[in-house]
Amino acid sequence: MKVMYSGSFDPITCGHLDIIKRVALKFEKVKVVIFDNYSKRHSFSVQDRYDFIKDATKNIQNVEVDIAKGMLVDYAKKNDIKVVIRGLRAVSDYEYELKIASMNKFLNEGLETLFMLASPEYSFISSSVVKEIAKLGGDFNGLVPETVEKALIKRYKED
Repeated sequence: MKVMYSGSFDPITCGHLDIIKRVALKFEKVKVVIFDNYSKRHSFSVQDRYDFIKDATKNIQNVEVDIAKGMLVDYAKKNDIKVVIRGLRAVSDYEYELKIASMNKFLNEGLETLFMLASPEYSFISSSVVKEIAKLGGDFNGLVPETVEKALIKRYKED
């Protein structure tokens, strides 16, 4: 079975990567899909984010990375995906994700959302917190893959 793990991944964190690795052990194919949302201001281009994920998942054989625009339900229909994976760190994530999953189910009743709990060692990590630490010159080693760490240092050293 093919599943989709989607998000903006701006940037991918070790928490995201942990979910990808765990899902890849359970499903035949995992499509990591970066949705290019123009309403959000991203720190990295969609191509950078794609490259970060490709590099971080290069040794996971059943992971494929893609970029999409538009609605997740349309992408799922077009790519014959019946299951969407969403990671949960806290109760606040659940409340938000439940609304999204319910709307996706309303728009595509054949689409299921499976929630995966973050591993405890990654439950406090978010892309926005990592970027804030990087902006302030803090130590975020071990929170993101190495290529992302280098890119964040370069990005915020210039600011």
